[in-house]
Amino acid sequence: MLPDDAKIISVDDHVIEHPRVWLDRLPAKYHEVAPRNLKLPDGNDTWLYEGKQSGNFALNAVAGKHPRDFGMDPRSYDDMLPGCYSIEDRIKDMDVEGVWAQLCFPNFGGFAGSTFFAAKDKDLAKLCISAYNDFILDEWCAYAPNRQIPLVMAPFWDIDAAVAEIERTAAKGAKSVSFLEAPHKLGLPSYHTDHWDPIFRLCEEAQLPLSMHFGSGGMPQGLAPDGDLFIGIALFGLNSMMATVDLLMSDVFYKFPGLKVALSEGGIGWMPYLLERTDYSWGRHKYWCNINADKLPSELFREHIYGCFISDRSGIEQRHRIGIDNIMFESDYPHSDSNWPHTRKLLAEQLLDVPDDEARKIVELNARSLFHFEG
Repeated sequence: MLPDDAKIISVDDHVIEHPRVWLDRLPAKYHEVAPRNLKLPDGNDTWLYEGKQSGNFALNAVAGKHPRDFGMDPRSYDDMLPGCYSIEDRIKDMDVEGVWAQLCFPNFGGFAGSTFFAAKDKDLAKLCISAYNDFILDEWCAYAPNRQIPLVMAPFWDIDAAVAEIERTAAKGAKSVSFLEAPHKLGLPSYHTDHWDPIFRLCEEAQLPLSMHFGSGGMPQGLAPDGDLFIGIALFGLNSMMATVDLLMSDVFYKFPGLKVALSEGGIGWMPYLLERTDYSWGRHKYWCNINADKLPSELFREHIYGCFISDRSGIEQRHRIGIDNIMFESDYPHSDSNWPHTRKLLAEQLLDVPDDEARKIVELNARSLFHFEG
């Protein structure tokens, strides 16, 4: 069961940036093109970036709403819980749902900074990433450092700049780097090249896990173009599956044996089958395929890759085939998968038949170990 004194740590939540995150941190000359909030005539809010409207909040800020009220709203700060964008209120909402600590991904910037990767002015984009990181480190996490695990972005399209930003933020207390699950889908070199080695080497040395959120490489491929958006939502795990096999069949973990990767919002129920299938295929094809034959893929997985779940009874039932030490929890506040304010209650129901020592690892201790978090 879930021990009463377990301090739940969620490794995948989200911050809705307040309107002045960038205006407060970028030089005044950039204020017309930097990310800023605009109140529309209909009362809704939108982001402006490089002079263009850039997205709304939609399903990313619906915590507390009934699913029947879900849709492409809210589009206003007035129509969401203050805990979405206010750290003081976020801590209160965490107390309500029984979550002790969170690791939060960005909203406007994209899970790994994809919004800034798509920008025209890459110099401004780099400044925007640094400004966001300073917001996370100096404002969001600094408010209650024992309740927030600092996750930062890097300008991944520029290796030297990315290394410099990771070094800078690591020195300020960063605990993880938000990174791409499938860089080749964005037209960048894949993990089967040495392109990313400087970043991986630094993260290994600094003990910074890479947090790879579903969607950092786009939506799942091959979906019917006339199908409903729901299909992509139901298939979130496909991206995590592809990222897992891609990484296991690359040389990344052989070159960087201390590197760790956390997969976010992909679930865990698929892991036993995928590891079994990958091991089976590896045993039959390692003799002629261009893959490393030194370790079973499932061995590499247990040494390097972590998954997290929101509601995943299949994964919990097969937890020993995944590895107790490789499973963590996510609440996904304030996104549409979030169960706020009933998070702890529903998590306890999922862990009803799980021994206390295993439950404590899953909800707390594994995250503490991976992110070197003592809060």
